[in-house]
Amino acid sequence: MKEPILVIGLGGAGSKLAIKAKDTLNSDCLLISNDQKDFSTVNSSIHISTESIINPSVQLIRGSTYKEFDEIKSKISKYSTILMMSNLAGKAGAAIAPVVSEICKEADKGLISFAIMPFKYEKDRIFNSGISLKRVRENSKCTIVLDNDSLLDSNPDLSAKACYDIANSAIMHVVKSLESSEVSTETSILSTSKEGQDIEDSLRDSLKMLYDNAPPNAIKRSMLYVVGGNNIPVGVLNSITNLTNGIINESNSHIDMVSTEESKVVMVSSIQGMSKFDSYDPLGVIPQENTLDWSTPDCSIDCKLDLYQLE
Repeated sequence: MKEPILVIGLGGAGSKLAIKAKDTLNSDCLLISNDQKDFSTVNSSIHISTESIINPSVQLIRGSTYKEFDEIKSKISKYSTILMMSNLAGKAGAAIAPVVSEICKEADKGLISFAIMPFKYEKDRIFNSGISLKRVRENSKCTIVLDNDSLLDSNPDLSAKACYDIANSAIMHVVKSLESSEVSTETSILSTSKEGQDIEDSLRDSLKMLYDNAPPNAIKRSMLYVVGGNNIPVGVLNSITNLTNGIINESNSHIDMVSTEESKVVMVSSIQGMSKFDSYDPLGVIPQENTLDWSTPDCSIDCKLDLYQLE
């Protein structure tokens, strides 16, 4: 990463993560949302107005975001690195993330994107999250994806709120390490486990979560964060090191110790090729060069015709 750094939070969940990341990195923060309740008084913000529409669609929020294109571009102009936090299961995150990532790419900024994907029971959100992620990956130097659905599959006893808390904690561990650890300039899968487990069980849950998202042959490199590593017996650390090297090529794995009270494993694994998320968009198998509307994402615009807005 190059300084100066700006952390951008999109929507409610993204804004909360961005505020935490700002304090960790001692950087500036920008919040972007269509709901003013997501803003804080101490951080810079941009309100995406959908005017009188009470329950706007993803496409309408995205169209409204393009109206603020120049303001967003102006806000990021003095920064070298942008960290973008977004929950693509939410309307605001799915709508705004492709636009902000497009602006960053156009301005030649080093964009690192964190994206949280929906649970599979959120069927109305899967398609929009898939097409948003595809554009964010295309526009980012590095994209780190956490899948709520695979986290819940590994821990079916968890509530949705508990999954959100675990996801947010895992993301913050990676953010804290960005200044000292190397993250692959590709798409990476972020996997973890719930707290209070045996560290070896935590590693197994993290690996299960990883393989729910991508086949083993797609994994190129893994960074393993052993949280609470200073309090874990050396024999256990040696055991999980051997286990990890046996599953992932030893030359492609790296282990980092993180000092905290809790004990668990957080993994960041770079992947190449198809992942679970490519199936979220049924038309995603069509090559980009054969896609007519790739340059601008789907959005609702006011064409000034004498017709009622159908939102």
